[in-house]
Amino acid sequence: MVEFINDHRGEHGVEPICKVLPIAPSTYYDHLAKRADPARLSD
Repeated sequence: MVEFINDHRGEHGVEPICKVLPIAPSTYYDHLAKRADPARLSD
């Protein structure tokens, strides 16, 4: 789902996509933060 948002956020924006999909924008942004900094991942 995150990849879908990444692929289409330029056209529609993150929040409108998340409104249609069953994902909160904060969940999407948290996933990106964890991908950028693996130290944020849980043990």
